[in-house]
Amino acid sequence: MHYPEIDPIILQLGPLAIRWYGLMYLFGFAALWWLGRLRARQAHTPLTVSHIEDLVFYCALGTVLGGRIGYVLFYASDRWLADPLVLLRIWEGGMSFHGGLLGVLGALILFSRRYQLRVWQVTDFVAPMVPVGLFFGRIGNFINGELWGAPTSVSWGMQVACANRYDLCVNKLQLAPDTVLTPPLHPSQLYEAVLEGLVLFVLLWWYSARPRTAPAVSGLFLLGYGSFRFAVEWVRLPDSHLGYLAFDWLTMGQLLSLPMIITGGILLAMACRRAGT
Repeated sequence: MHYPEIDPIILQLGPLAIRWYGLMYLFGFAALWWLGRLRARQAHTPLTVSHIEDLVFYCALGTVLGGRIGYVLFYASDRWLADPLVLLRIWEGGMSFHGGLLGVLGALILFSRRYQLRVWQVTDFVAPMVPVGLFFGRIGNFINGELWGAPTSVSWGMQVACANRYDLCVNKLQLAPDTVLTPPLHPSQLYEAVLEGLVLFVLLWWYSARPRTAPAVSGLFLLGYGSFRFAVEWVRLPDSHLGYLAFDWLTMGQLLSLPMIITGGILLAMACRRAGT
């Protein structure tokens, strides 16, 4: 299959550009608002419907700030040292989920203090809704034609036009500069959209449908996301300026996911032990 070339800009109004990637973030926050109001009506949840607007604001702020700062620190520190203003040029792309997670965690701690709630109660409330935002984010990655997987022989592999994709074709795949099409590549963005988005959402929504001992839901989220991300990294091309960090297979995404898997497993085990299950 050939990758469908999609203009990342939906509408250009003078200097103002409306991009698919930004729209995906908007869809994610809208889903958080809608699902949050739905969950807040359940009897066993600590938040009420009146909390949701502020919750979305805190999560949006933590996502954008943490995601951008995390990307610059984890994946582009050399660019930041050479040009500190790269931190502000979000429209050029580059958001880290792991940085965004830390940003959201910090925002939820502030939110919990403001409303005198327990932090783990709030994170357990939010965790089942996060995969929906991840789903939209990965669709945005696919539309942008970024974060591609490795070459493959599977029938659903996608060939990508090399025009204006020097980093993918020359730096990552080491193809000749005049190459027209890449070999078939794993559509790893779609793998992540399904696993980190749809599958993880269904799992967490089902698991949190009845009261669980805190922080079981948060632990399951960390364990689930970390495991799915670690697995997909096996068929995803590493960043060209980082390459493999060790053993000719360990990527930055896997390295950052390992603490999530370990922490998630510990939190889930602690919660189950406290609950006597």
